[in-house]
Amino acid sequence: MGAGVKTAETSRDPSAVTSVIRHTVGAGSESRYEAWFRKITAIAETFPGHRGVDFIRPPTGSRTYTIVLHFDTNEHLERWLSSDARTQLIAEVKPYLEGGDQVEIRTGLEFWFTPSDSEQKHAKTYKQFLITWSVIFPLTIFVPWVLHPLFQTVPFLGLPGVSNLLISAMIVGLLTYVIMPRYTRMVATWLYR
Repeated sequence: MGAGVKTAETSRDPSAVTSVIRHTVGAGSESRYEAWFRKITAIAETFPGHRGVDFIRPPTGSRTYTIVLHFDTNEHLERWLSSDARTQLIAEVKPYLEGGDQVEIRTGLEFWFTPSDSEQKHAKTYKQFLITWSVIFPLTIFVPWVLHPLFQTVPFLGLPGVSNLLISAMIVGLLTYVIMPRYTRMVATWLYR
């Protein structure tokens, strides 16, 4: 993570639904905004399906904060976004915002290579290729090795087609829910440069 990143609470189990919220804060209102953020986070955590939030401070020269909100389902996320509690809290902070409350909902793979700051460049295609390949290549060695004892114990699972189905499902699952959300944050400085 870069110097402008503070993780208030990172989801240990990345969720299927992510909301990216951007707030451009008026000059001199940053401390009020951050106090408000702590208040709204405490309330959001009480809602069903809440999986964590990442709070990203603006890079130098910007006043746009990014909040990455994780929920287990779209229904739970929508319930929070349209709740009376959130509506009241947004009304409370609006005087300190320029451009209002900007909310995007993202699911699955599209979030891997989407910069957290709208002012950043998008990841170049060759960098996306290198990052994805650097994860998939070791998994194509590791996953079959881990599953090999299972295939020997249950011969049906080792049949061509069946084993490929299990191996590819495990690789995609690890890639989507475990590795890529963390890995892309780790290499964000290089990825979006």
